[in-house]
Amino acid sequence: MLKLIATDMDGTFLRSDHSYDEKLFAKVYQKMINNHIQFVVASGNQYYLLKRFFKNYPDIIYIAENGALIRDTEQIYNIQSFSNEVVDTILFKLSLIPNLRILVCGRDSAYTTEATEFDYIENLKHYYHRLVVVDNYSGIKDEILKFALTCPPEKTDELMEQLKISLSGIAEPTSSGHGSIDIIQPGTNKAFALQNLGEILNIKMSEMCAFGDGGNDLEMLREVGLGVAMKNAYPHVSKVVTQHTLQTNEEQGVLKYIDNLLD
Repeated sequence: MLKLIATDMDGTFLRSDHSYDEKLFAKVYQKMINNHIQFVVASGNQYYLLKRFFKNYPDIIYIAENGALIRDTEQIYNIQSFSNEVVDTILFKLSLIPNLRILVCGRDSAYTTEATEFDYIENLKHYYHRLVVVDNYSGIKDEILKFALTCPPEKTDELMEQLKISLSGIAEPTSSGHGSIDIIQPGTNKAFALQNLGEILNIKMSEMCAFGDGGNDLEMLREVGLGVAMKNAYPHVSKVVTQHTLQTNEEQGVLKYIDNLLD
């Protein structure tokens, strides 16, 4: 029996303009409520951004920062943060890489430095609704959940391989492509978070459905009972599942799939 539905956001649930069919969602969400199915947002994004998409739905649970934070509007279910020593080590290793923009993502806020270009900071504010500019990263007083990196898009795969080696044992890189790489804690991903949440809610992984399109969705799609790749998913993501949406994210493939599934 299906008891939980989780979805990635960018490239999956949301259109490219960060909108979704709110009328259709209201209909589908009520179906989920009627069937006692928990709706979960599972994203690499910041919690404070994610919750703004669903202001009228306080029962939604958010897996944010690629699995490092699980919470709803009232409580935190689990948080996975780096130790201070590991944070310092990662920052040192990242500082040696040219043409790399670094964002430090904490429980309370995201952080960048005064050396970051103004235009880039202004763009970040669209994705990080809590963003603080600091003199340097050493002064941050927060629980650090991940590092969000931006590199030249054509360098993404090469940098991924480089980071796997240099950060081995202390952190793991994951990417949704297009010059975006997250540095997360070993073993901490969306699947890990869903398993942790399932233990809290008494829901097995086999009783979950998940939707995704990118590399940071792979573990989640593999390990739930029903993993569904988007029609517009990357080829290596599509290969790990047998189920696919008939429509892209622009065509609201997730909502239409759930609507048909619950019928």
